[in-house]
Amino acid sequence: MGRIEATFAQLKEKGERALVPFLTAGDPDLARTEELIHALVDAGADIIELGVPFSDPMADGPTIQASSERALAAGTTLAGILESVRHVRQHTNIPIVLMGYYNQVFRYGPERFCADAAKAGVDGLLLVDLPPEEAEEIGEALQTSGLHLITLLAPTTPSDRAMRLAAAAEGYLYYVSMTGVTGSRTIDAAAIAENVAELKAKSPVPIAVGFGIATPDDAKAVAGFADAVVVGSALVRVIEAYGESPELVSRVREFVRALKEGVRFGYTA
Repeated sequence: MGRIEATFAQLKEKGERALVPFLTAGDPDLARTEELIHALVDAGADIIELGVPFSDPMADGPTIQASSERALAAGTTLAGILESVRHVRQHTNIPIVLMGYYNQVFRYGPERFCADAAKAGVDGLLLVDLPPEEAEEIGEALQTSGLHLITLLAPTTPSDRAMRLAAAAEGYLYYVSMTGVTGSRTIDAAAIAENVAELKAKSPVPIAVGFGIATPDDAKAVAGFADAVVVGSALVRVIEAYGESPELVSRVREFVRALKEGVRFGYTA
């Protein structure tokens, strides 16, 4: 059993849902990213999505785009991110999923990247612009390395395709709660719950919901029907606000701890 599967199994035994915070690697720099990952673990995070900064992040709104620009300006590279994961992995067993775009993996070399990522301690990949039907080029490398390719589904995904992809999902299924880019507006939890229930009937893996979740109350609402709650832009805004401050780590820890409490209180068995 891998780290992702073990985490969800442990949470199920405790009657909890997962909190999955997202932060951009290298924002404000990789050394601080490593500190922030440890702060997320301390605050109760269950899985970490680590964004790989990209010059043209088509799925990301202004907040995460700006974090990518800051990370790239700080000299962040994919190889450097893997090295940071390697450092972090010496101190924590928390699952880490890299979230980015296929161009980055293609330039690195799919086979070499998957091997290096697995060796560093990465558990999965979330490639926003790689449809599952077009993932053959990386599929064998993923299988050999043991990395999960996390599937994304959206409200606009046709029902028959959504059910087919849900049935083949691995690691966890990421349900995008709204159309548009990250951080663009707030969610309508009631409208999402029905779609998630349909996916649960087909998916062999837990379902995470992300995009638009910004507050503990949002997290509480989503935890009422999803297996995991993903928070990205709201956390990145905290990092942006305190990036040059000695309060950065403590502010991030405080914010994530409040989100975790929301997730705990939102779940009812």
